[in-house]
Amino acid sequence: RYRLLHTAARITRGQRRIYLRLAKNWPWALALARAFTQLRLIPLPI
Repeated sequence: RYRLLHTAARITRGQRRIYLRLAKNWPWALALARAFTQLRLIPLPI
């Protein structure tokens, strides 16, 4: 949890979407990006 709350990132908006821009040199950037990708694959409840 500590690593996620202290993330080197910026929240940006564009094209009616919200983006989380992770610093490429942050050690956990790839793991966090993969986690968000996996979360988006979960189907929404009906």
